[in-house]
Amino acid sequence: MVRESNNIYSDTTVEVALLGEIEGTCITHAKSEKIAHEFSTIPVFKNRHEILMNLKEIVLRSNLYGIHDASICVKGPGYVTSQDIILPRSVEIINNTQHIVSLTEPLNLAIELQTERNRDYRVKPPNNFQGGGYSIDDVFIPVRNANHSVHSYGNENEKQEILFLEIWTNGSLTPKEALHEASRNLID
Repeated sequence: MVRESNNIYSDTTVEVALLGEIEGTCITHAKSEKIAHEFSTIPVFKNRHEILMNLKEIVLRSNLYGIHDASICVKGPGYVTSQDIILPRSVEIINNTQHIVSLTEPLNLAIELQTERNRDYRVKPPNNFQGGGYSIDDVFIPVRNANHSVHSYGNENEKQEILFLEIWTNGSLTPKEALHEASRNLID
């Protein structure tokens, strides 16, 4: 049960701020001559949809706003991971082992990427393949889940409440950093 506290904001306001107001960075666009369209296949590796979904799962950290270029340039055969992404110095990959694709034959794979810092979630239209590139659904939300509970304690004359917050992030920021940013956003 959600209760209104004596504060200006309800307890769920903090959860809303954690899940919707914190900014994150993600890959928003991929372009390659090898990617004819989202569901095309060639014998070397599985369909492009798998590559795009794997790119979508890569967690980035950056304080830069705007769109920034990145790229992948590898020669197969081999296992391509997020470690193979060439990024601007201001953008950091949180997990360098994130799988992107397995190349089973000698093939030069070059993918141009774009990263962006923003907030919330943007869904791209299903047929958004344009100019040899594919826009990826943008998941800028670094907080994956947030829960709260309020507990009363004390004697009959003096009741006090304590707020417990559980915050799960994607690793691009700590729960403490997420709470700090959400609090700052609420104050602003």
